[in-house]
Parts: sequence; C-alpha cells; structure tokens
Amino acid sequence: MNTQRIKSPESLSSLVYEKILAAITNGEYSVNKKLPTEAQLCDIYNVSRPVIRESLTRLKEDNLVVSRRGSGSFVIKRPDSTVLQFSRISSISDIQRCFEFRTNIESGAAGLAAVRHAKEQLDRVISAVTAMTEASKHHAVSTDADFEFHIAIAEAANNSYYSTALKSLQDNIKEGMNITHTLSLQASEKRLKMVQEEHDEILEAIVAGDGPRAESAMRAHLTNAKTRMFEGTGD
Repeated sequence: MNTQRIKSPESLSSLVYEKILAAITNGEYSVNKKLPTEAQLCDIYNVSRPVIRESLTRLKEDNLVVSRRGSGSFVIKRPDSTVLQFSRISSISDIQRCFEFRTNIESGAAGLAAVRHAKEQLDRVISAVTAMTEASKHHAVSTDADFEFHIAIAEAANNSYYSTALKSLQDNIKEGMNITHTLSLQASEKRLKMVQEEHDEILEAIVAGDGPRAESAMRAHLTNAKTRMFEGTGD
C-alpha cells in the first residue's frame, strides 16, 4: 500500500481505519485476540504512530476495539460482513463520522423543533413517521421517508442552518440510512420495533413541546443508529 502520496493525517487515519476494519471484518484480526502493537501497525501500514492512534481511537468509538492497560488493543466485535454488501469499505469511515456530526446537529434541531414548530411543519413530521411505519409493516426500505423525517424536523427548528447542513450531506446521510434500514429488515422483528419506537419517541416529544426530551431522544436514536451499522443482522 502506497500511503506516501497522501499528505493529510486525517486522510491517512481514515485509510488505516478502513484497512483495520476490513481486516477485522474478514477475520484476519479475530475477536478477543490482540491486535499487533502500535509499532507493528506502523510498519504494516507505513504510517506514523499518531495516525495509528487516531485510527484505533475511531475503532474504539465504534465499539470494535478496546485498550487494556499494559496489554495493548483487543478486538471485541466483528461486524457482520453483510454491511459490506451495501457499502464500499472506503465509505464506511465517512458514514460513521457523518453519524457523529449529525448526532450533535440534529439533537439541537429536535430540541428547537419541539418549541418552535408550526402546525404544518408538525404535520410533515407526522406524515414521515407514518410512511416509515407503513414501510416497516411491508418490510420495505424507507430511506426516503427517513430522510424526510429528519429534514422536516430540521426545518421545524426554524433555523435554516440546520436544514442547509442536512441537505448538503444528503447523499452521505442516505447511504448510511440505506445500510441501517437494510440490515434492520434482515434482522429480527425486535430490531424493527426498536427503531420504530425511537422515531415515535422523537415525534412524541416534539408533539408535547418538550425540547430537552426531543433533544435527548434524537441523540439516542442517532447514537444507536451508528452502533447498529456494526451490529449486523442479529438481535
């Protein structure tokens, strides 16, 4: 692998993250086994120690790797290979970081939407939830309805910066949604019900005009969605 041409440390850490993620997913680095040392990883991927540390930090945030004092880093979860059927390994880092960004932005938007929404804006959110519920009943992917739900809430905050930010990330957001929706449809009814309940909780908080509750519900939903991307099709 030629990483010499890549100048940005962020790009390098994303590339190494992807390489280690792929190695974990294909079983090269097994669950409950120790990863190579930082020095060995530096040699394997031809990068500096700070780049390796940043890559490992991202993997820890994704609950795939854990550090054990004095022992090194260990793999604690192997993502279902199914996730790679729906997305290029090179895009997964961006999708996960997008979830991270959205968690902070959209939770604030939901809190404001609860106290600022107009009736027609609330009706739009309700319609999106209804569409997702119907799609779930028919085991259909509801990416468009899901995006409509989130953009409707952003616009109900009545601050155009929120909706502008989401619209600018539409392709990346929808790619992440498509992955999580498809995985959920292949998983248990319990998973589908849990996702629907998260959307319902956000809606109920907005209807009740409870800003803190809406903010908390949105934060929990997006944090869970980010985690579910690596939960495969199990419960």
